Amino acid sequence: MATCPRGCAPAVRLCQKLNRLKTLDGDMMATSLKRCLSTLDLTLMGVGGMVGSGLYVLTGTVAKDMAGPAVIISFIFAGIASLLAAFCYAEFGASIPKTGSAYMFTYVSVGELWAFLIGWNVILENMIGGAAVARAWSGYLDSIFNHAIQNFTETHIMQWHVPFLAHYPDLLAAGILIVASVFISFGVQVSSYLNHIFSSISMGVIVFILVFGFVLAEPANWSQEQGGFAPFGLSGILAGSATCFYAFVGFDVIASSSEEAKNPQKAVPIATAISLGLAATAYILVSTVLTLMVPWRTLDPNSALADAFFRRGYSWAGIIVAVGSICAMNTVLLCNLFSLPRIVYAMAEDGLFFSIFARVNPLTKVPVNAILVFGILMAAMALMFDLEALVQFLSIGTLLAYTFVAASVIVLRFQPEKTTSKDTTSTSPNPNAASSPAPLESQAISEDTDEPKQYESLSDKIQLVDSQVTRERRGVGQLKACWEPYLDRLVGDCEPGEVVAFCVTGLIVSSVSLCVVLKFGNDELQLPVWSFVMLLVIFSLALIISLALIWVHEPRKNSKTFQVPLVPLTPGVSILINIFLMMKLSLLTWIRFTVWIAIGLLVYFGYGIWHSKEGKRELQPKDMAARYVVLPSGSLVETVQSVQPDGQVDTSGHLISSASIPAAEECAEKR
Repeated sequence: MATCPRGCAPAVRLCQKLNRLKTLDGDMMATSLKRCLSTLDLTLMGVGGMVGSGLYVLTGTVAKDMAGPAVIISFIFAGIASLLAAFCYAEFGASIPKTGSAYMFTYVSVGELWAFLIGWNVILENMIGGAAVARAWSGYLDSIFNHAIQNFTETHIMQWHVPFLAHYPDLLAAGILIVASVFISFGVQVSSYLNHIFSSISMGVIVFILVFGFVLAEPANWSQEQGGFAPFGLSGILAGSATCFYAFVGFDVIASSSEEAKNPQKAVPIATAISLGLAATAYILVSTVLTLMVPWRTLDPNSALADAFFRRGYSWAGIIVAVGSICAMNTVLLCNLFSLPRIVYAMAEDGLFFSIFARVNPLTKVPVNAILVFGILMAAMALMFDLEALVQFLSIGTLLAYTFVAASVIVLRFQPEKTTSKDTTSTSPNPNAASSPAPLESQAISEDTDEPKQYESLSDKIQLVDSQVTRERRGVGQLKACWEPYLDRLVGDCEPGEVVAFCVTGLIVSSVSLCVVLKFGNDELQLPVWSFVMLLVIFSLALIISLALIWVHEPRKNSKTFQVPLVPLTPGVSILINIFLMMKLSLLTWIRFTVWIAIGLLVYFGYGIWHSKEGKRELQPKDMAARYVVLPSGSLVETVQSVQPDGQVDTSGHLISSASIPAAEECAEKR
């Protein structure tokens, strides 16, 4: 076996650190937080996280500037893509009921650096989401008073004329965020009660909008005289879908809350499905009503629904809608302020972020430091940035998190289960390598008795060993039996799960390449037709081959918790859609995203990599492993010989070398 030159050893160790996986404890339900949330609580959190400023503000913005009445199709596309991502979140939230959402899911399946970057982006996503909602909340309240708050601020306090910043400091938005942070710090039950109240009012107002709005609907507003149904074409619909993703980002609050759910295995999938279905239905119907009530060109992006009722002469209905919108946006604020500190807490608990945020208040059982600090930072963002810049920046972080969660589902589904410290310790030097006890080893460990095990005959024992070997060859992450005659020479020598991990990388690369050709091939790159078609065929084949190679391997089967259907097709399609929608975002959004990633890398390499608990775990001494030798002596007897790594001591204090193991086996044979 070729060895790495001495000079590249530090680089190899660095790569191992960057890609080490999180080790989960045996008891997944153990937590320092309080498990008190029911399925109804999680469902209302999901609805509250999705039905807010996206319904009352974003609908009008996308309809007027991007898609026209075809905003309905934009929401359908965004809803389908979100459903695929929601499947992945539901599987992880049910099987790994730990706080941290996409960060935690990536950490247990892909690696530490990628998990940190995803967590870093989810932090920004929640900060921007809360700031955007607070800004929309302020704008809606201001519209009730004929923009008196904005005029007073610009006249008597100050106004800015700086690129990328709002025209005036929104003191009202910053104030509501600080007040909401204080309420959130009182505990999860207080947050849940407030969310129930605001969600109930919001859903009642939505029903009112739909009933009264369809009464006032005028089909002529979709006619060609008003610009038609899709005035910006397919490109506008897809661009609107990328922005409409903002409307559905709230469902991940359910996965973030799984560590505080009473029964996460059942509650998380059910709450995710119901809340996403209700939110998608509300968005599609409300956007239909809005564009039928008034011409799409005349919509007010800041308060589209309330303004539509005002312009139709029903000012009292406009006030009801404004009140309902404020209640709905309060639920989104609560959800953002609820999930953000828990993601920060999860990263700090793992040592990748500053330890001060890992402290949980002993009375309220919530991370108060994270709530207050990031609530203030969120208030500062709402004070300075306008809504449009915040919303565009939000979508890219969400799509990236969805992409990594979908990839994590594939990797974890075809990855053999890892043994924890409570079961047995692997002596493999690779921290990412999956290890499992040998068949005899697992049998001996599983039985907690000192009496020797008896077998009927030696042939029975041989038959048992043969069945174990056969089952091991068809283990998780290995080729299915029906494909071994065709592909065994190609991938048969690879470790379980290794081919799948490589194919997931190929799936992402081919998806990015395919989306780049689709988005920039005709316009920016100006490729000839033959070249454009050839690249599409090549990258499409690469994507299909990656999915096919993943499919021919044995998946992990688990009937106890929810699993994503049609793996790897479902998460593969989710990856492709998410990447394509990322390509539809503006260049300025990508520049901001790159700057934020660079700041995150400074934080990780300056603090996280040195304080990682997984890194400290690797430095701890390994436990003793054991080897089991089965020898026939008239009747079948099982003899156990302990094995220690070189230079370790046994329980009697004597230094034992692994070189003594053959001698011990030879001695056993003489017996």
